[in-house]
Amino acid sequence: MSGGWTVERSVSTAGEFHARPVPDPAEPAIWIHEVTGPALVLGSPQRDEVVDRHAVSRLGVEVVRRRSGGGAVYLDVGAQTWVDVIIPRGGVGWHDDVHRPMVWFGDVLAASFAEQGVPVSVHDGPMRRSEWSDLVCFDGLAPGESTIEGAKLVGISQRRTRAAARLQCCWYHRYDPTDLVDLLVDRPAPAQLTPVATVDAEVSRHVVDGVVGRLGSVR
Repeated sequence: MSGGWTVERSVSTAGEFHARPVPDPAEPAIWIHEVTGPALVLGSPQRDEVVDRHAVSRLGVEVVRRRSGGGAVYLDVGAQTWVDVIIPRGGVGWHDDVHRPMVWFGDVLAASFAEQGVPVSVHDGPMRRSEWSDLVCFDGLAPGESTIEGAKLVGISQRRTRAAARLQCCWYHRYDPTDLVDLLVDRPAPAQLTPVATVDAEVSRHVVDGVVGRLGSVR
């Protein structure tokens, strides 16, 4: 526990974690997750046909669909930090405007990054789309997501139930766009995609600790 926020750490496949239901009734929670294998995570509106089934089979990549919007995301063991935040309806961070909880948590993350000497800019405006953002999640910029000198760092998606908002947040320690595009039927050249920033694993651990400390102090 951290000031009323439950902190849980888990290790499993991406599919098992995405399938975890939002509790009802919900309590404030921070879920920190590590994947056990590579996964291609599709956004809820994406068609199955975007996936190169021969490539994912050959490379042993799990294909998962999340219950939130956006494009495809590639995950691998030790390659990213993945944090979900459960915000009960009416609780701290909640807002009926679906964008405000994302900006709220983006600001919490930004303060923790700044403490580690990583200055980020939080996007507080409408969704920014690109030619490839419907296909590749990190090629767009949603409210609450952050950048470093124009390169996207943190991706955030949101799922809402009657009980809570589940914010799913990810940033990379290492990133190669070919890991993702090689799994897709429509393959943009990596040079066509928006740059993605990375933060090493040790700094990321301190950032997560800072988030836990900040939310633990919120009443």
